[in-house]
Amino acid sequence: TAKASELTSEEQRAGGADLVALVERVRPRVVAVAGITAYRQAFALPRAVPGRQPEPMGPAELWVVPNPSGLNAHETLESLAAAYAEVGRAAGLL
Repeated sequence: TAKASELTSEEQRAGGADLVALVERVRPRVVAVAGITAYRQAFALPRAVPGRQPEPMGPAELWVVPNPSGLNAHETLESLAAAYAEVGRAAGLL
């Protein structure tokens, strides 16, 4: 979909549960979720803020990064690069 709002609450929660199951199975060191709105809705965390999350997702450090969609017009190339670089550093890639 183009926007998280095009999904039902049930679809978003099911997607969140599927992601948690995948993370438990694959066991990555870091997980990044693109889009604060989708994250808030999928995990019933209406006050979540972008960036590193206080609770991990299974074994993984959890980050929420801005969605790079053109619909997210308030983000710039520089702000997107900074947010994604933080995750890259956390994962040991940068």
